[in-house]
Amino acid sequence: MKRIIAIALTALSANAINISAQQAIWGVPPLTSPEINADNTVTFRLKAPGASNVQIKGDFIPSSIAEMEKDSTGVWTFISEEIRPELYRYNYVVDGLTITDPSNVYELRDACTVFNYFIVPGEGASLYEVKDVPHGTVSKVWYDSPTLGMKRRMSVYTPAGYESDAQRYPVLYLLHGMGGDEEAWLTQGRTAQILDNLIAEGAIEPMIVVMPNGNASQEAAPGETHFGLVPPTVALPHTMDGAFEEAFPDIVTFVDKTYRTKADKANRAIAGLSMGGFHSLHTSKQFPDLFDYVGLFSAAINPRVEGSEIYKDREAKLRRQFADGPRLYWIAIGKDDFLYNENVDFRKALDDLGVKYEYYESTGGHIWKNWRNYLSRFTPKLFR
Repeated sequence: MKRIIAIALTALSANAINISAQQAIWGVPPLTSPEINADNTVTFRLKAPGASNVQIKGDFIPSSIAEMEKDSTGVWTFISEEIRPELYRYNYVVDGLTITDPSNVYELRDACTVFNYFIVPGEGASLYEVKDVPHGTVSKVWYDSPTLGMKRRMSVYTPAGYESDAQRYPVLYLLHGMGGDEEAWLTQGRTAQILDNLIAEGAIEPMIVVMPNGNASQEAAPGETHFGLVPPTVALPHTMDGAFEEAFPDIVTFVDKTYRTKADKANRAIAGLSMGGFHSLHTSKQFPDLFDYVGLFSAAINPRVEGSEIYKDREAKLRRQFADGPRLYWIAIGKDDFLYNENVDFRKALDDLGVKYEYYESTGGHIWKNWRNYLSRFTPKLFR
């Protein structure tokens, strides 16, 4: 009998180990972190009894980095100042090593770096939250780009009701920045949540949003290509050298053939942040009959690579573009953005041409907080 019991216990133990190896369903974080307090301060905790110094880096910290304090149990703590409702991200630095918060499973990848994130709820963040409203569908689709000679992936948002109705929709082409890919606007930009909520409010027209990969040498986001699990990098070939802009009609052709679009200039918009703003500027002037709405969010303006036909004759191409529209040319940037002066010079060039555009200036710099804000301000102006 003892032998039978022993065998049974051994088998049970082995099964428990095997279950644990398959799925960590009983893992419970030892600490609550982050903890959003009633006064909109946020408490962060990390158990690291052997560490001699722990810091927290975050976009909600005035100096970007702050010291954490260690208690007698080895738990390091930091309490932020009161911060306004918004989505924020952070990392810890433990004795010089940057790590994520083991108590927070919510993470974002920005280029080569992974961050934890949290949302302080309230009016400033309400568009980023999942609410009890009709939800659109996000798809990852592959298309053929004959110009680039490869199959490529992009993300596509279709509004609630698209699968069950027969109507046609306008399209916003939404472009990411350097280091981003076809996932950036969905993860860090909260595009699906913003569109769902604005459509439900009646603030914007239901639209399809196409988020392509703006890295012309890349099939798709890192880890989603035939190269396998290669390390992400921003040092990619064909970055802002004209290749992506030249190949953009391949994307429009695929979208108009695959989705129920209103396939004309009056029902197309293009917008992007940083490198994506650069692509929006130069694609829209290179193909002036494609887009009636253009949005430049903290856009890079000046070419980084010489020689491409895409970037030549800027003034003449802008004159041609503005001779027949666009209905809206919208420029937005933060006062502390490192691209601010480039945008000042570009606006002066547009003023010298005598063309009409709208300008929005925010506080802050080259950050996702601004770009989510710009998206929520730009989309209500489209397709009216």
